[in-house]
Amino acid sequence: ISLPLPYPGQITEVFGEFRTGKTQLCHTLCVTTQLAFANKGGQAKVIYIDTEGNFRPERIEDISSRYGLDADQTLDNIIHCRVFSHDEQMAIVKPIAGLLADPDQGPYRVLIIDSIISLFRVEFSGRGELSERQQKLGQHLAMLEKLAEEFNIVVLIMNQCMADPGAMAMFGPIVKPVGGHVLAHASTTRVHLKKGKGEERIAKIYDSPLMPEAEATFQITAGGVADVS
Repeated sequence: ISLPLPYPGQITEVFGEFRTGKTQLCHTLCVTTQLAFANKGGQAKVIYIDTEGNFRPERIEDISSRYGLDADQTLDNIIHCRVFSHDEQMAIVKPIAGLLADPDQGPYRVLIIDSIISLFRVEFSGRGELSERQQKLGQHLAMLEKLAEEFNIVVLIMNQCMADPGAMAMFGPIVKPVGGHVLAHASTTRVHLKKGKGEERIAKIYDSPLMPEAEATFQITAGGVADVS
């Protein structure tokens, strides 16, 4: 998409409700990262940490076709890591660092986590466990920040959202990203995805020191995220 994000060397967070295009954005980025620099790509490979089982190879094949890339080669350039607990999610960062440091691999320019919070929310469900959850989440995000800065890669995290009980708008509740201040402080740029008219989706800059508040409209197509205005 044509928004000037995500940036290397930092964490970019995208949050939104169900079916707003978060995973489709991830799949599209898996492909566009592999495009040539002349085509606004990164000529690089992608690491995809999947915490919810959302990764679909068939979507990569469809999107590859749209961009004229070989589907098998495109899939070979994506390392898909399926994790089933927050411990696995945190532990996988160390071997990823080893992979990024290996000159015979890569280059890798994008690390995607879809989603950052889901396993933490499941495994630390009670209010009494909130403090421990936030501590663990903070440690995880600190490791991701270090990866982004040390290897100058894009770290793109998908996040969930919830209704803000303290802020009601005229047309319903206002949603906010979960994760509290720990996630807010770790993310340099935060983008809110929401539903528009019909098949349209809207991406809005929620918080960023790098760009002013702005919106872009896009659609989810067979070829991934497209038609951003």
